Amino acid sequence: MSEIFRLSVDDGIATITWDLPGASMNVLNEQGIRELDAHVDSAITDPSVKGVIITSAKPDFAGGMDLNVLAKMKAEAAATGGDPAARIFGFVMQLHGVLRKIERAGADPKTNKGGKPFVWACPGTSMGIGTEIGLACHRRIAADAPRAKIGLPEILVGLFPGAGGTTRLVRMLGLMGASEFLLQGKTPAPKRAKAGGLIDDVVEPQDLMKAARAWLRDATESEAVKPWDRKGFKIPGGAPYTVEGFQMFLGAAAMTHGKTQGVYLAARAMLSAVYEGALVPFDTAIRIEARWFTHVLMNPSSEAMIRSLFLSKQALEKGAARPADLPDMKVQRLGVLGAGMMGAGIAHVAAEAGIDVVLIDRDQASADKGRDGVAAILDAAVKQKRIDEARRDEILDRILPTPDYSKLAKCDLVVEAVFEDPGLKAKVTKMAENVLGPDAIFATNTSTLPISDLARASARPEHYIGLHFFSPVHKMNLVEIIKGRETGPEAIAKALDFVRQIRKTPIVVNDARFFYANRCILPYVNEGVRMVAEGVEPALIENAARQMGMPVGPLQLSDEVSLELGLKIAQATKAALGEAYPKSPADEVLRAMVEDKGRLGRKNGKGFYAYDERGKRIGLWPGLAELWPHAAARPALEEVQNRLMMAQALEAVRALEDGVLTDIREGDVGAILGWGFAPWSGGPFGWLDMLGAAHAVGICERLAARHGPRFAPPKTLRKMAEAGGRFYPSPSGRRAA
Repeated sequence: MSEIFRLSVDDGIATITWDLPGASMNVLNEQGIRELDAHVDSAITDPSVKGVIITSAKPDFAGGMDLNVLAKMKAEAAATGGDPAARIFGFVMQLHGVLRKIERAGADPKTNKGGKPFVWACPGTSMGIGTEIGLACHRRIAADAPRAKIGLPEILVGLFPGAGGTTRLVRMLGLMGASEFLLQGKTPAPKRAKAGGLIDDVVEPQDLMKAARAWLRDATESEAVKPWDRKGFKIPGGAPYTVEGFQMFLGAAAMTHGKTQGVYLAARAMLSAVYEGALVPFDTAIRIEARWFTHVLMNPSSEAMIRSLFLSKQALEKGAARPADLPDMKVQRLGVLGAGMMGAGIAHVAAEAGIDVVLIDRDQASADKGRDGVAAILDAAVKQKRIDEARRDEILDRILPTPDYSKLAKCDLVVEAVFEDPGLKAKVTKMAENVLGPDAIFATNTSTLPISDLARASARPEHYIGLHFFSPVHKMNLVEIIKGRETGPEAIAKALDFVRQIRKTPIVVNDARFFYANRCILPYVNEGVRMVAEGVEPALIENAARQMGMPVGPLQLSDEVSLELGLKIAQATKAALGEAYPKSPADEVLRAMVEDKGRLGRKNGKGFYAYDERGKRIGLWPGLAELWPHAAARPALEEVQNRLMMAQALEAVRALEDGVLTDIREGDVGAILGWGFAPWSGGPFGWLDMLGAAHAVGICERLAARHGPRFAPPKTLRKMAEAGGRFYPSPSGRRAA
């Protein structure tokens, strides 16, 4: 078995080097923990060693814990009749033991003397357990590497730092200082991490090991003792029982509930671990942390979040849907047709990933305007010190704005991002194909138009594919790849390789009107608008959505994407479907808002919400109650929530039944990343599994009886209810309620 950690000793300094075989990024597994433990023992007990460096042989330090290890432990415990919670707790305490050994460094427990200093030398990115290893060391030095990020993002996947990171960071920085890393999961660049107190020093990459050795040579015995292991230690900002600390902890609890609406167990559990841990000595505190961490891991919500936001997301990003036996098809030169907001955004992320881009528009001024939009975003990043001027210039230099289609000749991928007009899309497709090579792939960025219809304009429909980016492109991580009827495997592979290049997450779906994401978003928005027409109080609608974990309510989302666009989509869909179009009171609400009241949404500062002169929302528009008076009987909160959630989830199931969606992993990841479907649930399929098919069918039948056949349970869900089935295999190790 290959080594994961290596130990070497030179001139009194031991170096423990992490280098997971066959992987581009280190992740920690059980073998790695055993090896790290053994090397730490060797370094501490070796009389020739005066200090220890922990570093990585790879460009980055670590991506975190291998979460498959935790799932495997639970499954094995359940299969053998053991207690999965006890197995997980024992594993976490084993990990605590290794990190505590690093931290105590062989010092006498009574005198704190005799310890050997440990220094963390981080060459690049470090996440999760990687950073927790650093926190256990006595000095943390990071290289100022391009794109390096350092942090503890566990909260974003339904966990919290459970290997001592929570306890150590609060003792280092106080609750408020630690909150941006623990409660928000921020992962700043090294210099910002240093400013926040997460690390001690930032050096040039070539000076990393030199700086680590220099610190060890000068380190005193006292520097190998952490503050919380000294007598009289007090938590910065105060412990919970002090006047200052009480106010801070109370404020943190209120702030966390306000941001999470109480639906994220990990945030509550982490605050409990912090509060309880602050009342006891350190070794008891990390045991409390381990218990709360185990509690979170055994919860269905955390299981679902880990599955969708880590395991499934990672699998999709590695090419789970990529056609087999095709060579690497990374993009060398990209053409983008249309320099508007979407086209410029695509050019931006491609250039940022190192791809040369030809940005085409109808004239030079329009093309230049698109590049100027990219420059404005990059200038803001420079101002915020996220990149430097040299990096900004490097990105901009890769974008060639021009109206000259002949410049596309050497492009191996072209993304068309002009207006949602089939005639215009057909025109630019033909103009581009006239100069493209025979192997070039053509993609259309559309959010609603069927790909197979658009592909009729192409001379090579097997090389034609849909790429649905979400706005704003530089912030949204999902890309929906749509296969037309004649789309070939090369086009799919090219699209997936491109999405991987620009560091986004792909889902691959089959062609249909609205594809997958918009197919599910529209019913959510329409259900909220329909309730306005019914006289349901808008505040109830919006708060019901947020309390279910949706990032924005349906009325706010309608404002963001534009009421005018919503009306146009409804009108275009009605024209396309004719008598088959499902009539909705929401259509009349949108028509009245747009045509009668001139309220187009955020774009003109007037929508379901009112806005100030700076475009900031200042509350729901009071005029809504005049146009659609509140009904005498107010519906229950649960009923409103079920309507909003089922509107999305049932459409996801129908997309699966219709063959638009072929993998429920893509359905859940796409829902969370694409429109923010209650991340705590793991996505619509995860949410239905949590409810249980029988319970979900019961909710649907009650809703259908009161509100119409759009809530009728799909056949798949009804069959699951009858058979006691689930979308995902039953999570091993979870006790029945």
